[in-house]
Amino acid sequence: MNSIEEYERDEIERLVGQRDVPWFAPGDTVRVKVKVVEGTRERLQAFEGVCIARRNRGLGSSFTVRKISYGEGVERVFPLYSPNVAEIEIVRRGDVRRAKLYYLRDLRGKRARIAEKTDGFAAKVVAEEKREAVIAKEATKRASVARQEEKAAQKQAASEAGADS
Repeated sequence: MNSIEEYERDEIERLVGQRDVPWFAPGDTVRVKVKVVEGTRERLQAFEGVCIARRNRGLGSSFTVRKISYGEGVERVFPLYSPNVAEIEIVRRGDVRRAKLYYLRDLRGKRARIAEKTDGFAAKVVAEEKREAVIAKEATKRASVARQEEKAAQKQAASEAGADS
């Protein structure tokens, strides 16, 4: 392995260590949250669409997402390891037989739909992701209930302390 490949591998490990980059392929519907700076404020902007291409080039890897916005096709190319890409979320897995789905540019309406993948490796990944999402949602719910109970206990303790004096 030469020094450039070693450097790229180290950089990818450093960048991936900060966030989770999920496995996805062309045909999958993804929601990409991008950091947008407006003046002094920074916010996350979501871009949801079908991944029509992946370009795997190490540190220079990127993917193209296409969506229809107000009847107009919009495509955006995202660098996979960019610090401006805050999160990549898979909405659904698509069942396609091509690596590049550029033919979707010419299709409209029902013809541009992609069937959902229901078997094989992607189905296992989807099932695992759904299970993890349910567990995360339950944990968030439990934390919320615990916070509410804690606030109620603090409120009651404060009212009892006020009644004693």
